[in-house]
Amino acid sequence: MELALLIFKLFLAAVFALAGFAKLADLAGSRKAVADFGVPSPFVGFVGVALPAIEIAVAVSLLFAISSWYGAIGAVVLLTIFIAGMIYQIAKGNAPDCHCFGQIHSEPVGISSLIRNIIFLVPAVIIISKGPAGQGMSVTSIDRDSLQLILVIAAVFLLGIAVEFLRRISKGQDEIAKRIDLLELVAKNGGQVERETAGHPHDGLPIGAILPDFEISDIDGNPTTTRSLVSGDVPLLLFFVSPSCSPCKALVPKFQEWAEELSGRVKVVLISSGTVEDNVDKFGGQITRALFIGKERDFAESVNAKWTPSALFVDTNSRISSHVAAGDSAIIELVEKIRTADLRDKFLHFTVGNGSGRHSHVDLGSQIPEFTIDAIDGSKIKSSEMPGKRTLITFWSTTCPHCDRMAPDLREWDLARTPDDPALILFSDGEKEPHTKLGFRAPIVLDKGNKLSAKLGMFGTPSAILIDEEGRFASEIAVGAPQIWSLIGKTK
Repeated sequence: MELALLIFKLFLAAVFALAGFAKLADLAGSRKAVADFGVPSPFVGFVGVALPAIEIAVAVSLLFAISSWYGAIGAVVLLTIFIAGMIYQIAKGNAPDCHCFGQIHSEPVGISSLIRNIIFLVPAVIIISKGPAGQGMSVTSIDRDSLQLILVIAAVFLLGIAVEFLRRISKGQDEIAKRIDLLELVAKNGGQVERETAGHPHDGLPIGAILPDFEISDIDGNPTTTRSLVSGDVPLLLFFVSPSCSPCKALVPKFQEWAEELSGRVKVVLISSGTVEDNVDKFGGQITRALFIGKERDFAESVNAKWTPSALFVDTNSRISSHVAAGDSAIIELVEKIRTADLRDKFLHFTVGNGSGRHSHVDLGSQIPEFTIDAIDGSKIKSSEMPGKRTLITFWSTTCPHCDRMAPDLREWDLARTPDDPALILFSDGEKEPHTKLGFRAPIVLDKGNKLSAKLGMFGTPSAILIDEEGRFASEIAVGAPQIWSLIGKTK
């Protein structure tokens, strides 16, 4: 048991020493993390230095039997403070960067960081339970056999760190490859898009939006619509190409390979512009049977697929289920994920390339938080009563000019809503009087400080999120009028 106790102490000492020295090596990042966790600005500088110093002191005290009991108490106090701070931030809907190990490892606070700190608590509590007199060996009194075992454990631990380091290098190289792809898109396909209006290559409609409906035709001139491409129980993989796009030509063998491999599971379609002759000359072969041509690039631009080549995955309900994958590396990454996915998953979606993450901080398919809140008309809005009907929760402000411009159209849709349309709830902030003049049929909730709105995914105003019939998040957050309308399949 003495050896196990010593291993616990060495493990905790390594953790706190690594955390402390890593923070000292990046004091600017440490101060920012401290500020993000709510420490008042006059104390940020002091806490930013004092915290890593205390962590190092805890690490040193754990090495010696005479002080390890007190070091374990210090470890428990620090870990408890960290856990409480994380729970507080998560409850507020925030996800500040923990900066726990400086630039070595840093991530937004979440369940994984909470679990990690709770795991660190376990050996600290065991050490405390042995009392000041039961601390066993110090690092200065280790026998040869114990030292050999500790060195083996340390070697395994270091091997794990090395593997993680190599994984991060590999991931970084993948990101560099994607960025090179994007540069190639600009260089080889620069004439396709005005760069000042192109946006980021991975921009797009929010996951959960309904695929816009545009008229297109096959290479024989037969007209159809984009939504009619989705049929039966097979999802849709769209590739946006152009007859003037050199990288698109290079991907033609891959398009054909993917169409054959995914046949029966996924319908592969190429969306292009220009004349039939130019497209047949460019792409040729059997893949032209999956080629559809739209009026200029209206459909591609409606989903923000302004770059070619790019790809988009659409589920069997005509809902967008991926971010736009721009460039061959991002497209290949998307296809690889589709290959191994369970396509029957109701909330199946893919985040790829630099589009992953974006501004959503809700998990699609997860239950919305429980709440009861009063609307300005005196009614109560309860999360428990929302299941049974899809609901569009819109985040609003009477002082927002973008909201003012959207208000007439949203009010018109609200007053004309049918039983088949989603329900509508407006979350806003401020005084009651200006909201009573908006003229909406839908309930309006005044959420002081946007505390509940933040938990529901609010990202500025106007923004919105779709809740399904079972009270689960069914979309990413939509920001701005065009994205909000896309959640309900409308265009304005």
